[in-house]
Amino acid sequence: MNNTGPASGYQSYDQPPVPDHSARNQAAARRTAVTLCTIADVAAGLLALWIVLYLLDANQANPFVEFVHGAADWLSGWAQDIFTMDTEGLRVILNYGLPAIIYLLIGHGIAARINRT
Repeated sequence: MNNTGPASGYQSYDQPPVPDHSARNQAAARRTAVTLCTIADVAAGLLALWIVLYLLDANQANPFVEFVHGAADWLSGWAQDIFTMDTEGLRVILNYGLPAIIYLLIGHGIAARINRT
């Protein structure tokens, strides 16, 4: 009597391997975490770019500068005028820098949490 068949608890070599769902879930979680980090980085990058363009007195009529300013305004709309300083440069740094930092903290924090599961 042969004890190497499926009934004995051993897997026969002619059957396909059992898929590893945990590896597949871990890969999906990693892709999700990378996507979140990328979105947070792009958002923070646009906000930081606007701060730099503003401080360097970039031409506001330039289409690229207009695009960056519009994107930064949209991304920081919830934080506009939290800080109302007399110094315009400091006001721009704080009102656009705060959302950039928050996006980075939240995005990378959620991504780290996803990677731990």
